[in-house]
Amino acid sequence: MSDFDFNQRAEAALAQIEALLVQRDDDVDFLRSGNVLEIELESGAKIIVNRHDANQEIWLAAPSGGFHYAWRDGQWLSQRDGSELFARLAELLDA
Repeated sequence: MSDFDFNQRAEAALAQIEALLVQRDDDVDFLRSGNVLEIELESGAKIIVNRHDANQEIWLAAPSGGFHYAWRDGQWLSQRDGSELFARLAELLDA
C-alpha cells in the first residue's frame, strides 16, 4: 500500500476511535497528540494507540500487552493473533 493510502486509513481509524470514545457513557479520558492517542480508563490504566508509519501499522499498547495491526482484507488485523483492532480495543476498554 502506498504511504498516502496508509496515512488516510490510519487517520480514519484514529478519528473513528476518538468518536467511539466520545460516545461512551463511562469515565474515559483521552488526548490525541499527532499520531498518538492516549486513553486513560477510570481505573487509571492507560491504553496507547499510535500510528507507526515505518511499518504501516497501528500499534496498541495496554497493560495486558502490545498489539500491532496492519491493513489486510479491508480491516486492521493483528499479525500475531488475527484479532481486529476495534474488537480488541473494545475488549480492553470493557475489562
